[in-house]
Formats: sequence, C-alpha cells, structure tokens
Amino acid sequence: MHVDSSQGRMAAYMRDHQDKVVGRWSELVATGLRGRSSPTELRRELDDLYSLVIRVMSGADEHALGELRAALAELSRSRARNGFSPTETALAVFALKEAVYELVADAAELVPEFLVFSRMMDDLGLHTFETYAATREQIIANQAAAMLELSTPVIRLWEGVIAVPLIGTLDSARTQLVMEKLLETLVATGADHAVLDITGVLTVDTEVAQHLLKTVSAARLLGAECIISGIRPQVAQTIVSLGIEFGDIVTKATLADALAHALSRTGQRVEKAGPA
Repeated sequence: MHVDSSQGRMAAYMRDHQDKVVGRWSELVATGLRGRSSPTELRRELDDLYSLVIRVMSGADEHALGELRAALAELSRSRARNGFSPTETALAVFALKEAVYELVADAAELVPEFLVFSRMMDDLGLHTFETYAATREQIIANQAAAMLELSTPVIRLWEGVIAVPLIGTLDSARTQLVMEKLLETLVATGADHAVLDITGVLTVDTEVAQHLLKTVSAARLLGAECIISGIRPQVAQTIVSLGIEFGDIVTKATLADALAHALSRTGQRVEKAGPA
C-alpha cells in the first residue's frame, strides 16, 4: 500500500488532536463492543494503533506500515479467539474514519488528504477482516479436529482386548484417525483382539463398510483379530440389501457378546458368581 508523502500535513493535524480523535474513536468502538472490553484497555489499544497510523501517514518511517499491519493482524486474531463478530472487529478500524472526518469536516483544505487517508483505512480494514476470517477458519478446524479426536476413543476392555466405540458418521478422514489410533494402541498394549463397536453409527452403506474392512485389515497385519459389534436389526437389513460381505470377520450384536467372544478365544470366560 503506497502512502503519499503529502499526507504529512494530515498526520501533523491528527497528531495535534490525538486526544480528541482517540477519545471519539474509543466511544464509537465501545458502543459496538457493548462493554466486552474495558474502557482503559480499549483506549490504550487504540492509542497505540493511532500512533502507528500517524507514523505511516508521516512517510518518514519505512517500518511503520509493517508494524501497523502486524498490530491490526494481532488485534483481529485476538478478537476472533475471544468470540467477537466480524463487524465488531472491523469497527475497530473503520470507526477511525468517522472520528477523523468529524475532526476535519470544517477544514476544507484537508479534504484531499482525508480521501487518501480514507482509502488507506479501507485497505487496512480489509486486511483486518481477512486476518479475522483466516483465524476463525483455523479455530473451527482445530475444534473439529479436537471433537473428532474425542469422538474416537480407544478403550481397554480386558487384558489383551481393546475396543473402539464409534458414534456418528464414518468418512475417510475419521476412518484414517480410527485406524491410526487403533494400530497405535495395539502396538502400545500388545492386545491381540480389537472390537469395533458401531452401535452409535446411524447408517452403514458401502462406503462405511469399506472403511471398516480397511481398519480390520490393518489390524490383522499386526496380528490382531477384529470383531465388529453393535449391528442392529435395521443395519443388518441394510447390509444384506446392499450385498455387503464382511467375509470371515466376526460380527456380534452387542459389545458384551464381542467381549465374551474375545475372551473365549484367549481361553477365558466370565461366569456369574454363586450365592455368597
């Protein structure tokens, strides 16, 4: 963004009236934030930005523009992380135009300089919004990854037996995560039986079945037997109607049945205790 050196006169005028302009700017921004930032913190934040704007407009400091853009980027990221809206964030920049316009409204000789200043603020406002949008996208992506991680736990059912209770929809990304966590746990625990419980999976189509088969195949390469449990009657009907074949993979109706099968394969069984 090129800044005309003739803005020096505008910069000097704004510097002479800094308290008045920043005070008005703070009022405008505070109204939009509805008390979500303390007046003292807001005033300090805007004072710093205003000083950088003046340095840019003076044209004497070649590093000022980079510092201003960096400061606005950090402001945008902070606003995004703290749940401020795009409008509330952009207001921190665009409200300065209104505050300065009120200052120079009666100074006709500064109109050309104000127009250049206005274009500069528009450019900085767009930079602020773009940074905000990028930060929000990253926050959403991080939250989605965290939710995916939490929704795919690997639990130890018994010595040598682990389980992955699946809930929701299985897609390629989630299947990859399931496979990675399952294989890591198999190696870490030395388990030789794994149960994939799909009680919480709403639908099983050809794609979901393929994902399950890939996971079972990967576990088998490590020497572990996989059991698929939680196949409800409606899901069983769908599997049959689609012609999906699980081959020699053991399937059980419930997680308890799957655990009992895994224990029997290791020569163990669970019995009810007799009367005390």
